[in-house]
Amino acid sequence: MKNCWELMKCGRELNGAKVHELGVCPAALPSEFDGVNNGATGGRFCWAISGTLCEDKVDGNFAQKFESCFKCAFFKYVQDQEERSFCVTPEQARKKY
Repeated sequence: MKNCWELMKCGRELNGAKVHELGVCPAALPSEFDGVNNGATGGRFCWAISGTLCEDKVDGNFAQKFESCFKCAFFKYVQDQEERSFCVTPEQARKKY
């Protein structure tokens, strides 16, 4: 099971290739979402974290970006792996974790 930065190759993980240019992705930093969907930090819950990089641009909050994230190959990858345990919203994650 891979985290978003491993599959999407954005380079924004800690010590990643694009950190100097774009900064460390909030999904790669310790947060309340560590472990959600079996990911490290928020790495398998990036769609719910503000400031992640999608299509070469930094996205907004969950409500602003969810429609595009819903179509993302990584979102579908995690959904397929997690099946019935899949957490989509921050509210689900807070209840479960």
